[in-house]
Amino acid sequence: MQKNQLMAKDRKYVWHPFTQMKDWQTEEFPVIEKGEGCYLIDAEGRRYLDGVSSLWCNVHGHRVKEIDQAVRKQLGKIAHCTFLGLTHPAAIELAEKLIAIAPKGLTRVFYSDSGSEAVEIALKMAYQYWRQRGNAPKKKFVKLANAYHGDTIGAVSLGGIGLFHQIYKPLLFETLEIPSPYRYRWPTGSDPAQVKAESLEAMEKVLRENHEEIAALVMEPLMQGAAGMIDQPRGYISRARELTRKYNTLLIFDEVATGFGRTGAMFAAEHERVTPDILAAAKGLTGGYLPLAATLATEEIYEAFLGEYEDFRTFFHGHTYAANPLACAAAIANLKLFEKQKTLEQLQPKIRLLRKRLKDFYRLPLVGDIRQVGAMVGIELVRDKKTKEAFEPKEKIGVRVIERARQKGAILRPLGPVVVLMPPLAMTERQLHKLLDITYESIEEAAQ
Repeated sequence: MQKNQLMAKDRKYVWHPFTQMKDWQTEEFPVIEKGEGCYLIDAEGRRYLDGVSSLWCNVHGHRVKEIDQAVRKQLGKIAHCTFLGLTHPAAIELAEKLIAIAPKGLTRVFYSDSGSEAVEIALKMAYQYWRQRGNAPKKKFVKLANAYHGDTIGAVSLGGIGLFHQIYKPLLFETLEIPSPYRYRWPTGSDPAQVKAESLEAMEKVLRENHEEIAALVMEPLMQGAAGMIDQPRGYISRARELTRKYNTLLIFDEVATGFGRTGAMFAAEHERVTPDILAAAKGLTGGYLPLAATLATEEIYEAFLGEYEDFRTFFHGHTYAANPLACAAAIANLKLFEKQKTLEQLQPKIRLLRKRLKDFYRLPLVGDIRQVGAMVGIELVRDKKTKEAFEPKEKIGVRVIERARQKGAILRPLGPVVVLMPPLAMTERQLHKLLDITYESIEEAAQ
């Protein structure tokens, strides 16, 4: 089927996520037919660098021999069986591997299908944990401003991005919000030390005044992704751990985006040797192959759910495709590749390359701020550097940049006025140079 025919059928039948479908009816868009390494290939044979890892989940590239073979091998056994009352070897092996690489002290793995669900599970675990510990008043959750934890109702309740979440406010449960350490737009100035001190002071104030009713603080460690790649100062997450312990509050890390090497370590928590009480993981778990998520918990959390059958202390939560064998097989192969290819070790010079090349982007008149943690990058575009004046939404500055990048052979996706780079960890230095060249030229042209 020709590209024009495919586009026509898509416009007639499909509703895309986070997409204004009125615009979709008239604008051009790629129809991706194949993948090869770090490239996406459309129906006309055009090749595009996958600059955002197919929405932050691809790790080793597309059509990876070892992962392909693992999925085929599992398909020859069974594609799916319920995980309610049954188990299977792939889920057991994967859980063992996850605990081995997770922050020390996390001991149990609960499977689901997506990052939103992994966070939703973490919330329910925390809530039920306190009730079964005899502390029912602890039922509120603390979030960071600009937070994004997914699109299910519990995850949206933790959200702080008005564009995504405001319309659903009547459906949401109450949360407590603390300011995000958004250095570039911090109200009293951009000095990193001042931002760190003031933001942590605000965090402690909320915990101190409300700890008797707080179940958990929920946060993305080191980098708030969908918020526009807002990085956190060194020492921020370790201090959050100290404060949650001080005020008898659980700490939940949403590592859906930051996990599996994106920050330069397997999990962002490792950078400051922090172990949360509960950790949500997804995206890179299967190397970008199949939907799978995991919520990891400490033994203390797990043991609060143990009891006699008639006590009903069970965690009454589950998904039809939880621990899907095909997805688990892909995840095992993915983690084996991390070891075999020394992925994290090989990533370090690429992180340094990004840091060095990104400094040049400040020459561009639209670039106000650049935020990088590992291989996660956000380039914030502004109308005026001196005043930090933002672009109006109707100007679609981010969209203008990615449209130009697409013409030049790279797939990017903006977060409003923030251009995001999140390449597969396997992307070569040569490919990274090309991706950065395209991004630079696209921002430059968008200013004209």
